[in-house]
Amino acid sequence: MTTYWILFLGIAVLSFLVEANLKSKFKKFSKISLPNGMIGADIARKMLAENGITDVKVVSTPGMLTDHYNPTNKTVNLSEGVYSSTSIMAAAVAAHECGHAVQHDRAYAPVKLRSALVPIVSFSSRFVMWVLLGGMIMIETFPQLLLAGIILFATTTLFSFVTLPVEIDASRRALAWLEDTGMVKGELHDNAASALRSAAYTYVVAALSSLATLLYYIMIFLGRRD
Repeated sequence: MTTYWILFLGIAVLSFLVEANLKSKFKKFSKISLPNGMIGADIARKMLAENGITDVKVVSTPGMLTDHYNPTNKTVNLSEGVYSSTSIMAAAVAAHECGHAVQHDRAYAPVKLRSALVPIVSFSSRFVMWVLLGGMIMIETFPQLLLAGIILFATTTLFSFVTLPVEIDASRRALAWLEDTGMVKGELHDNAASALRSAAYTYVVAALSSLATLLYYIMIFLGRRD
């Protein structure tokens, strides 16, 4: 049991460091402007247009690091600090989110798999903690309840790992487009790559944390608590 607590503590510290690094990169690269003066929203619209995507809107959304692509209503949602900023960070984030739009448009296989998992994970997320809690309490009398919780949690872990190639590919598409169009060159390209790499690390840590938690419950179910 001590080993698992050490593992969880290590992942928690790693998660904190990765998030702090991402915020630091965001702050640093938000101060470096693109030579052409284009804002994040313009970058997004240009990338969508050049990839032949005409049915996706670019909108502003409140908050920091709240950028995302919504395939349901086909919108690229850029945080306020990205939407109207001319920074290299804004360009990288905007292009990354458009990378997701391109993935959906091209029917990228991992995106199709992740989309298929969404309703399952949505269902699991609503009940998993209650089922796991009940399973832990009733492990001696009704262990099958804990097993059910493990199965539910496994779907969220699978989703975390399926997300990794999706995010990495979106960043790859973003960097390739930014470089091919001459938006970023040399040091600016390295800055954009560094920012997106830092963002990707957050997904890696989240996946590892989910896996560690899953293994913890599995070991309890198998009766190997020490």
